[in-house]
Amino acid sequence: AEYGEFQLLPFMQCSASDVCRHGVRTDKSFWLGTNIDASFATKPMNNIDEILPHISRCRVCMGTKYIITRHSFKSIAPECPDDFSQVWTGYSYVMVTSSSTSGGGQDLSSAGSCLENFFLPTFIECLGRGTCSYYINNLDYWLAQNQETNQPGMWGMGNVYSGLTDILDQGVSRCVVCSRNSV
Repeated sequence: AEYGEFQLLPFMQCSASDVCRHGVRTDKSFWLGTNIDASFATKPMNNIDEILPHISRCRVCMGTKYIITRHSFKSIAPECPDDFSQVWTGYSYVMVTSSSTSGGGQDLSSAGSCLENFFLPTFIECLGRGTCSYYINNLDYWLAQNQETNQPGMWGMGNVYSGLTDILDQGVSRCVVCSRNSV
């Protein structure tokens, strides 16, 4: 398979004593997954041809337009402001955590916090020993819908959404990415 510049751990750890280490066993990286059925029962993958179908592809484009992201806290995406056009709608993503203190997230003002597709698990974790897997203790965090209660800060407390239909209809907030029409 063609994988170009992809690396499981594309960073190194550097200390103030002018020493850098790449691919330390305890390093972790998190990659946006694909909608492939994730199995928590299979052993971690260590073959790049086996791993790559689980890693989402992206395209970075440079433009001259100002981009904003809006989150609704509802089951429908918000509208773009005047003088902005919709680029896409999606689901309001916040972060992933793994065992111990590992994880990562998105700035809610960035387009990366509005994922076009919703699937669980959202991320695959790769370790410094050269393996990748879906781990049962990894948690995805999404913005929740505000169910229109009169108690600020308490909406949704204790609610459990079971099954994709409940999660999408009643649980996860929707979002929109907008680009400015004129500069």
